[in-house]
Amino acid sequence: MFPLRFVRFGCSFGLLVLAGCGSEAETTPPRAGVLYQQLLRTIYRHTVPTVPAAALAQELQRAAPPLLLDVRTPAEFRVSHLTGARFVDVDSVPTAQFAGLDREQPVVVYCSVGVRSERLGERLHVLGFRHVRNLYGGLFEWVNEGHPVVNAAGSTPNVHPYSTFWGSWLRRGRKVYE
Repeated sequence: MFPLRFVRFGCSFGLLVLAGCGSEAETTPPRAGVLYQQLLRTIYRHTVPTVPAAALAQELQRAAPPLLLDVRTPAEFRVSHLTGARFVDVDSVPTAQFAGLDREQPVVVYCSVGVRSERLGERLHVLGFRHVRNLYGGLFEWVNEGHPVVNAAGSTPNVHPYSTFWGSWLRRGRKVYE
C-alpha cells in the first residue's frame, strides 16, 4: 500500500500519495474515490452538516428545492455551476450580511471540494440561517458522480479545477482554467 502524507497548504491540508518509486513491492494504488474521501475527512472542520451529491440531486427535483449558493471565484462560476445556483464571491464571505434571504429557507452551499463553502456555511449560521448544509465533496464530487453543470450558454462538460493540485480530484468533466 502506498503511504499517505498530509501537507499543510495555507489554511487547509492537502493529501499527497507517495508512489514509492523503485520499491520492490509495487501494489495497485487505492481508488481515487477512496483517497478523495480520506482527503475530505482531513480538511473539513465538520462545523456544517453535509449533503451527498445524490441526495441533493433528488432534492433539486422537488417543488421547493433548497437555495444553492456557490462560493467560488468569478472565473470558476463562469466556467460552470449547478443549475439555479447564486454566486457568492469567496472574498465577500467575511463581511456579507445576506440581506433579503429567508433565514428559514433550506440552503446548500458549495465550492470545488467543500472547504470554502464550509466557511460560508459557518458564516450563514452566525447570521441566523437555520437550515444550511454543505455539498459533500463540492462541485468535484457532483461532477464525478455524473450530475450536470451549466454555464451562461447552458449545459457544459467544463469544470474549473481551481488549481492543478485540486484538479487532480476531478475525475470527470473537462478541466478548463479561465
